[in-house]
Amino acid sequence: MDYLVYIFLGFLQGVFEWLPVSSKGVVSLFINYFNIQGVNPLDLALFLHIGTLLATFIYFWKDIKDLIMFKDKKFVKFFIIVSFISGTLGFLIYKLTKDFAAGSSLLLVVGLGLLLTSFFQSRKLKLKMSNTMSAVVVGLLQSLSAIPGVSRSGSTIFGLSLSESDPEKILRYSYLISIPVVLGADIYLQRENLVQLSPEVLVAIISSFVFGILTLKVLLTFSKKINFSLFTLIFGLLCIVGAVVGYFF
Repeated sequence: MDYLVYIFLGFLQGVFEWLPVSSKGVVSLFINYFNIQGVNPLDLALFLHIGTLLATFIYFWKDIKDLIMFKDKKFVKFFIIVSFISGTLGFLIYKLTKDFAAGSSLLLVVGLGLLLTSFFQSRKLKLKMSNTMSAVVVGLLQSLSAIPGVSRSGSTIFGLSLSESDPEKILRYSYLISIPVVLGADIYLQRENLVQLSPEVLVAIISSFVFGILTLKVLLTFSKKINFSLFTLIFGLLCIVGAVVGYFF
């Protein structure tokens, strides 16, 4: 039974990591529901990002290789700025808020941001921002995802959409810039021995990797076919509904 629970947790991480809904929040909720003892739910939820991190490496290997080879210097600069800001500021936010429940208020903010993203996409609007300024904005938004309940994907999709209108590029950049912060977070959790790599946890990581690869392929294929404005509108409304429910229950 324990292994089925951890497979399910990995499934949740593998699916929700790529969607504009907080995978940490969803996985933490079910960790509490299944009454898993001996670990901070947020720490375990973060640790399961190892699986989706591996999925990112494999799925985007060509993009990562191009990044390492400095083939797109503009994106390399963007990547470095975002990683520096979200890595340093995000760590401080994590230390301050790991036991803090701000879910409903911040979920409402993310929902409103996604509605704004939908508006920008429907009107094909873009703000005139330099590459550096866009990187700073996205870095700040990604750092806020260290707060429990805030979606990293939702925050960065909103930030990227302010200066970019190509849905596939927005999603691809959002997932690529997650690599340094997720890698840093998992190294920290392991170094501090906050989560034990038990057989059950390993099963959950494998599960998150498998479902992460599958969900990535489906989502990026659909992003080329579906109305991205409608996509962000639906998830924005879901976030707002979730926030309202959280206020009253």
